[in-house]
Amino acid sequence: MGIAIGQAATRGTLGQIVRYGITGGLVTIGFSAVYWLLATPVGLDSQVALTIAFLLWSGIGFVLHGRISFRDHGSRDRMGARSVRFLLVNLLGFALNQLFVWVLVKQMGGPTWWPILPFIFVTPLVTFVLHRRWVYA
Repeated sequence: MGIAIGQAATRGTLGQIVRYGITGGLVTIGFSAVYWLLATPVGLDSQVALTIAFLLWSGIGFVLHGRISFRDHGSRDRMGARSVRFLLVNLLGFALNQLFVWVLVKQMGGPTWWPILPFIFVTPLVTFVLHRRWVYA
């Protein structure tokens, strides 16, 4: 009995990781595209471009992750608390992404696409854990 429950929990977590990877991947691609388009062809300051992309894609991410990534995880009561927690986790991700832009573009003088790599490979790992354990728990 304990093994079956453990296997079901593992499958549930694996399903969330896959759904988060797909949904989060789409959100990250959209977010990164808006950032890059505003920072490069439009010519906005890279950190301003990141802020605009964040504001646009945070709401989209909240809906998609709640309905798809974590659809079968945790309870769905206390929407206000979950919304605040989601915002806090996203603000942490935003701060992390701003750090990547500041270091890679502002300090090192790299092209505006450089921070997209940690946007894709670092920030989602941090936010997945916090979303799963705190926001959608």
